Amino acid sequence: MKESNWDDCLESSSARKVSIDPKRAKSLAETAKERINLIQEVNEKNCNFVFEDYYTSLLEILQSKAFLKGYNISNHVCIGFYLRDVLKRDDLFLLFQDLRYKRNSLTYYGSKMDFEVAKQAIEKCKKMLKELEKDNK
Repeated sequence: MKESNWDDCLESSSARKVSIDPKRAKSLAETAKERINLIQEVNEKNCNFVFEDYYTSLLEILQSKAFLKGYNISNHVCIGFYLRDVLKRDDLFLLFQDLRYKRNSLTYYGSKMDFEVAKQAIEKCKKMLKELEKDNK
């Protein structure tokens, strides 16, 4: 089943209701922060790898938030619908969709981003991470 909203994700079991798991959520958030702290400078040789690290950290933060609400989400599409339909963040959903497409092109099709596009994608990841952090306060 191809999911088109959060309810579809629940129906297809791509997202499942689970016990709230603060320990797992904290561990994921810490891992995301550690990954970001390891990133040094961004240059033309490493920009795609740096983007992947930021994207992975973003996923970990989103999964962390889902575990705190009692959800386990098994795919990136449903993480997007979680942003849009549960957290009510259409703005972040649109950013995430763009980043997800870029990541899929890179990971599954070997389409590397040029330096400027990668830098822009990294900045979008940083923006999303800041917004998600604000939501915690």
